[in-house]
Amino acid sequence: MYNRRMKKKHKKFLKFGAGIIIFVALFSIWFLGIHSHVRVDTTFDIGRGASVAGVAADLKSQKLIGFERPFKLLVRAFGGNVKRGMYDIPRGASVWRIARIMSDGRVATTTIMIPEGLTVRQIIALLNANQFLTGDSCPPRNPICYAEGELFPNTYIVAKGTSRAAVLDLMRREMQRIEKNWIESGMRAPPPLKNWNEIITLASIVQKETPKKAEMPKVASVFINRLRKGMRLQADPTVVYAITDGLGDMQGKPILTRHLQTSHPHNTYMNHGLPPHPIASVGRDAIRSVLNPADTNYYFFVADGTGGHVFAKDYEQHKINHANWRIIRSQK
Repeated sequence: MYNRRMKKKHKKFLKFGAGIIIFVALFSIWFLGIHSHVRVDTTFDIGRGASVAGVAADLKSQKLIGFERPFKLLVRAFGGNVKRGMYDIPRGASVWRIARIMSDGRVATTTIMIPEGLTVRQIIALLNANQFLTGDSCPPRNPICYAEGELFPNTYIVAKGTSRAAVLDLMRREMQRIEKNWIESGMRAPPPLKNWNEIITLASIVQKETPKKAEMPKVASVFINRLRKGMRLQADPTVVYAITDGLGDMQGKPILTRHLQTSHPHNTYMNHGLPPHPIASVGRDAIRSVLNPADTNYYFFVADGTGGHVFAKDYEQHKINHANWRIIRSQK
């Protein structure tokens, strides 16, 4: 009888102990892996040299975690360190998830889209408007610290907290890589273009003249044909660059006849040949169009009202095309 009673008590004790273990395990899973103090999406910044204890204290003070010790224990389990940087902590993130992303260094990123055809001034303004970047784009004494055409337009994904100067340098190095690839390929610029600056300068004009990639080689051919014949390029974007002091945007205002007579090195209505340097950033398609222009005998083009252009071999046909464009424009 005594043994039976002892066995029953032992079984009850085991069941009770197992229940306690299961309860503790389930509570731990809920507390560490499911329960969250994060009520809204939050960005948290870990500075240089921050300790795990300091980060835990900051997280608790910002009410992102309930207790410091579980966070510190989890970080120790995940490797013992937190990485410097800015982190996106989503609403509902548990202490386990927060410790994991910070231990792994899964810093938050920001996507920077630099459209083709922007000037340096426009690119810098775009970077300055990005709240997730830090620092000045350029030194105060040199607010436009890069040359036109020196920055490659693209979509860049960088860590939040990256300096604006670092993003500009990234764009510069990408353009340098493209130039290096061209040099190493052994390709030559189509006559009369002589060097990389002239290639990018003409590409910047093509970039500003047409948004249609398929049309770029034809537009490039017009300008190359005019250069070979000694004709002025008479490209409107060069006038815009000249009269806006390098901004490259008329901000809705029209180009007037008097603007075409502006005395400026970039005004291709007044000067023969190419401008001294590019008038905007250029993408790969514009560069390719200049390196491989279409084989045409066109010397003129005018807008067709659909975003593209109509091309002409001689001035008489161009006058007809231009008159048609004026009709289309008046009907809009």
